[in-house]
Amino acid sequence: MKITILTTFPEMFTPLHTSMLGRAEKAGILDIREVDIRAYSKNKHHNTDDAPFGGGAGMVMLAQPIVDAVRDVQGGRKVKRIYLSPRGETLTQKKAEQLAKEDELILLCGHYEGVDQRALDLCIDEELSIGDYILTGGELGAMVLVDCVARLVPGVLGCEESAQTESFSSGLLEYPQYTRPRAFEGLTVPEPLLGGNHAHIVDWQISESLYITLRRRPEMARAYLKGRKFTRHQQKVVDAVFDRIREEDEKAHEGQAEEQP
Repeated sequence: MKITILTTFPEMFTPLHTSMLGRAEKAGILDIREVDIRAYSKNKHHNTDDAPFGGGAGMVMLAQPIVDAVRDVQGGRKVKRIYLSPRGETLTQKKAEQLAKEDELILLCGHYEGVDQRALDLCIDEELSIGDYILTGGELGAMVLVDCVARLVPGVLGCEESAQTESFSSGLLEYPQYTRPRAFEGLTVPEPLLGGNHAHIVDWQISESLYITLRRRPEMARAYLKGRKFTRHQQKVVDAVFDRIREEDEKAHEGQAEEQP
């Protein structure tokens, strides 16, 4: 997969060329490049921004350097072109999985008060946001998007199962992970993980994932459970999780009642 990032701060992307993504680049699985938008400015000072029409604080990125940069990088090929923007569709794991199927992506990083709308109209297919908050520019958002998408490309992680069992991939948050030693400062590894019984391990993983999701992201748990058909055994696992939560809540309620004068 090839990913080209259009930015006025290419030096910010060094971390993308290290660790797993860096190894994937060396193996020829990924091709991540940064392109400096300033190089396409026709202004003698290579400016990429100007004051907004209608007034207001801040500056707006010029359309010309962006459009020229996108067209040059694209070179007539069909490429998915994305603008990182707080007003865009929120990035989700499902969206990342869709983008990972693309052969090539072009990412545009905005700055200042944003980008001249004409640049977006001419050469951007969609806008994506990494969350409901504001950053100083699109560079950090682009890095999040690249990491999220690139790790789903076959061969990048080295173990495809890793990506499939993580939070959100199954519709639930990920279950807890443990490694050696078996006991650490009085805390032990859950017994189902030690017996070597694959069926018991899977039951524990599903149970813990559902429990954590119900506690932390109940709306996600409801979406996972809605309309889903379980075998009799799976239903027992699900029912046990709800019993566990109910017992915990009852104990917490009793404790609060005892504390009241």
